[in-house]
Amino acid sequence: MNRTSAMNAVFRVEVRKLVRSPVGVIASVALVGGTLVLLGGITAALASGNPDLVAKLGPAATRDWAGLLSSAAQVTAAGGLLGCGVVLAWLFGREFADGTITGLFALPVSRGRIALGKLAVYAVWVVGLSLLLTLGLLGLGALLGYGGPTGGAWAALGRQLLLGVLTGAVATPIAWVATVTRSLLAGVGCAIGLVVVSQVAVLAGAGAWLPLAGPALWAMSHGTEVTAWQLALVPAFAVAFTVLACSSWTRLRLNR
Repeated sequence: MNRTSAMNAVFRVEVRKLVRSPVGVIASVALVGGTLVLLGGITAALASGNPDLVAKLGPAATRDWAGLLSSAAQVTAAGGLLGCGVVLAWLFGREFADGTITGLFALPVSRGRIALGKLAVYAVWVVGLSLLLTLGLLGLGALLGYGGPTGGAWAALGRQLLLGVLTGAVATPIAWVATVTRSLLAGVGCAIGLVVVSQVAVLAGAGAWLPLAGPALWAMSHGTEVTAWQLALVPAFAVAFTVLACSSWTRLRLNR
């Protein structure tokens, strides 16, 4: 089996695993449908004049495209990282939790390529989900009567799409943690930890330089508080942990 055929086979198998798993289905529905329902609920609460909600939302407390997309960025920043983290923890940790890792040693495909195939499927899932959510936001805005998006709204929609992709990218350390610990739960715990660290970094004023927080800060500030160089740290961060995860799978041993 040549390298291309091997990677294609791994990709197809991992796609079937994700599509047929409750984790993949529930996470997808929650991240897209749940976000849209939450934003609809926020809009309804704003219409009722809830003063507490208005105070909490700040600049996002407006019933227009700007308010909708600002709220969407806030929800994606926290909920997206956690949801993507759970899926990534499952993709890598389930082999250890279900005991299927032993069977992978008998396959004519290197374990490093299997890990890379898992990450490729995850990347396609993240991009697809981000695109679906962005289209959903377009539909929600039309349903709420906001009219056609203006130039500023189109720019915000573009940032929302990229935010979803970058949020998925910064979750890559979870693949490495789930592999090193051989634990699905450790991967989920890492996802929670990443959310906490990103929030603390923003509060401490260091969010622009931290890949975990940079994308959210960039989207919510309309690109003014994070430079292109700072945002470029995100793909470098993701590549570094991709290499770590794949090399960890290459070095896996049945006896640890």
